[in-house]
Amino acid sequence: MRFDELDKQMRSFETSADFCVPPGMFMVARLDGRSFTRLTKDVCQFEAPFDERFRDLMVSTTESLMTCGFRVLYGYTESDEISLLFDPTEQLFGRKLRKYNSTLAGEASARFSLSLGRPACFDCRISQLPTVELVVDYFRWRNEDAARNSLNSWCYWTLRKDGLDEEQATQRLLGESAGRKRELLSRYGINFDALPSWQKRGVGLYWEAYDKPSVNPITNQVVSARRRRICTDFDLPTKSEYGQLVRSILSPSITTG
Repeated sequence: MRFDELDKQMRSFETSADFCVPPGMFMVARLDGRSFTRLTKDVCQFEAPFDERFRDLMVSTTESLMTCGFRVLYGYTESDEISLLFDPTEQLFGRKLRKYNSTLAGEASARFSLSLGRPACFDCRISQLPTVELVVDYFRWRNEDAARNSLNSWCYWTLRKDGLDEEQATQRLLGESAGRKRELLSRYGINFDALPSWQKRGVGLYWEAYDKPSVNPITNQVVSARRRRICTDFDLPTKSEYGQLVRSILSPSITTG
């Protein structure tokens, strides 16, 4: 068999499962750290339930994903996960899902590993969302999930530090309402509402325009050049206000697209 024929035959097996996101669909990627509980608690021994060093690693990884060649409008990270909202007009890789999943997982794993100094791995999946409201619902879902996880983590690790083992702490919290969990924390002198917002709501990253002073080389006059940079928001709004933030990030692209 000639090489051209062999190449065509074998590539048909490689691309047989290729699926492309249709035009008009919004794409949101979600990346999760693999075995990060062991990595953060046993191997690296980050502070529980939250550690600013780990937060900053996740933020820098998110920023790297927003600047590695994809047109990402919004990045969001909480715990060991990252969500990325793509510009609706993104056409990279012909919108092939396998290319997005593999490339993003590889980029995140490489960036996080280099920053940490140890190997770490992420997986990736893409949500295909047909409307703006579903995009808003997606990010509100992850925002609310962050709050639930934060409350559970604070309760669990507070009990662990008070002497309970893994099973005892888990059983103690089983079936407890959010109100009861807040009461539990208050008995240890912890006001959940007063904790840093990023621990309860995650961190958002989005682009902002700014004026950068420069000098015209011909006239030697000081001029202003319009540039853009990533803004990292450690104090995200909640509920409907958070939905408005996501809409405001997405609306310019819908208008210009």
